[in-house]
Amino acid sequence: MQIQNPDIEFLEENRNCSYFEDKISDIRYRYIYSCSTSSYQDMLERGWRRFGRMHFVPECKSCNKCVSMRIDVKNYKFSKSEKRVIAKNKDTKLYIRPPSLTMEHLNLYDKYHRFMNDKKDWPYTPIEPDDYMKSYVEAKEEYAKEFLYIKDDKLIGVALVDILPNSISAIYCYYDHSYGDLSIGKFSILAQIKIAKELNIPYIYLGYWIKDHFSMGYKEAYSPFEILKNRPTLNETSIWENNKL
Repeated sequence: MQIQNPDIEFLEENRNCSYFEDKISDIRYRYIYSCSTSSYQDMLERGWRRFGRMHFVPECKSCNKCVSMRIDVKNYKFSKSEKRVIAKNKDTKLYIRPPSLTMEHLNLYDKYHRFMNDKKDWPYTPIEPDDYMKSYVEAKEEYAKEFLYIKDDKLIGVALVDILPNSISAIYCYYDHSYGDLSIGKFSILAQIKIAKELNIPYIYLGYWIKDHFSMGYKEAYSPFEILKNRPTLNETSIWENNKL
């Protein structure tokens, strides 16, 4: 049997919040088998994110701490410390290509999450190849890319990134903390900013920012940035404003 329209939308209510132990969350999901560039752009502007073919946006009734944010690329100026991070990675090779899956990917992903389990008490379970495929490789639309960071002929970082004509969406990044002196996580965002400047792309969407949160608060370092002030439906206009810290 051939499914003519596999796209599905649903709301998951009263689930445990991923960021606060004492809160619950409500998340709207849309499973889109093939999401066009224009549709995806519309969703990004309204606070949606994606992993694989699954797109989602928070609709929490009692909390609005997760704030959609995007870097203002045109007005972004690299600080002295950021320039030092870029200089430290002058010998780090960057390859940009469609998302893929190898044992190197899986081993690095697991190593990263074991480290974060020890450092920040993130939950840890070794990822299965099928789960990695569904989250990061499936839905290989033309905008889906992976940034591979290579040092000493070794994969030390992977960033999943969507590159659209008018925006870049930073989906996820994991890296080898054995190379902590290179600050690969920060370098990856700086590399995306450089590429956005070269391509005249106005915004980089970093997902959700939670002020002062131990895992999500770091994003405010990439200023100037704008925040989404409303929670628009896909038929409503989004309202973005410059953030004033």
